[in-house]
Amino acid sequence: MGPRFDRAHTADLMRFLTASPSPYHAVAAAAAMLEAAGFRPVVETDTFPTEPGGRYLFRGGTLIAWWLPDGAPPYAPFRIIGSHTDSPNLRVKPRPDTGRVGWRQVAVEVYGGPLWNSWLDRDLGLSGRLALADGSHRLVHIDQPFLRIPQLAIHLNRSTNEGLTLDPQTHLSPVWGLGTPTDGELIGYVAKHAGVAADEVLGWDLMTHDVQPPALLGRDGELLAAGRMDNLVSVHASAAALAAVAGSATDFVPVLVANDHEEIGSQSDTGADGPLLLTVLRRVIHSRGGSYDDAARALAASQCLSVDMGHAVHPNYAEKHDPDHHPLPNGGPILKVNANQRYTTDASGRALFISLCEKAGVPWQVFVSNNRQPCGSTIGPLTASVTGIRTVDIGIPALSMHSARELCGADDPHQLASVLAAFYEE
Repeated sequence: MGPRFDRAHTADLMRFLTASPSPYHAVAAAAAMLEAAGFRPVVETDTFPTEPGGRYLFRGGTLIAWWLPDGAPPYAPFRIIGSHTDSPNLRVKPRPDTGRVGWRQVAVEVYGGPLWNSWLDRDLGLSGRLALADGSHRLVHIDQPFLRIPQLAIHLNRSTNEGLTLDPQTHLSPVWGLGTPTDGELIGYVAKHAGVAADEVLGWDLMTHDVQPPALLGRDGELLAAGRMDNLVSVHASAAALAAVAGSATDFVPVLVANDHEEIGSQSDTGADGPLLLTVLRRVIHSRGGSYDDAARALAASQCLSVDMGHAVHPNYAEKHDPDHHPLPNGGPILKVNANQRYTTDASGRALFISLCEKAGVPWQVFVSNNRQPCGSTIGPLTASVTGIRTVDIGIPALSMHSARELCGADDPHQLASVLAAFYEE
């Protein structure tokens, strides 16, 4: 059969990206997609419900959702699609009000591995969450030109085109006005924007984002340019796939996990290297009367697709890629392979991926690194090592990964979603 999703999926992805400038917003947007399909929230500290249906929970920037089919035994295996909600950016420091020589600036810290130069001379917004005195959190999304990191004019650095060197402590501080910085000024402004009193705000997780909206690019609109596609394309596709199979009668339990903190190593309470996913899977089993042996049986028969963006061959730097593996946009999802287990794919995983692409009616490609280039990694190896579940690494190819604005094929997101839906329907 042909792809289940079409360009309408890509248009919805563009709306999703705009609504998701931070991991916390991405979780809220994905949860809204699932709620529209009948999923209901579960409070992590409450007893898990046992009746069939869709459930989701979130902790910070991580979302876990599952559909419990009617009559599923405790030992029913899981079909898991994993992704991550965070992207490299610049995050606000604990004492954000800074500046010099008549400029108001914001003190920021580099998060993950962004392409620093891609954040220069861009109109930046601010987003994230505020922790309030009553213990609650308030999302904030300032999606307007608010901050800017100005480059040094070429007249003052004639050699800049021979090699740009940036000091992250001094050269990446955005400006947001003129005058003398005042303690509490930035958070006061953000609090007002969020509709709360400044003295209610006791903590914050705030970050910058490019306010330029996603756009189709090229003569035929065949490319998609946007920020945070690594890895919100995968989050959106997995949520769409899970929503599409809600109510289906299967002999397994479909699960979605979108972890935070992948870009910094996943070692946190909400990261893939933590116990959250395995704890939830075991609770889903034990809440239905499952034993230790039932849990072992379920996990042994389970499968996971780790879905993350990969590299398309770059026309200006083709020598950086393996000469026999040149993934291109709109050529179909990619199987990510690394012999040193930076990706978890093995022969069985390859067979599964090919069968899913054939079932979904979409083409497929393979990515493997040039031996002279170090290979990145994903949540796949961590999910496999924490849970013991067989995992396969896949994704779609893109250019400018970790830039403030990335580029992929406009057809790839809906082709990916079709493959993920086939995985949940297999």
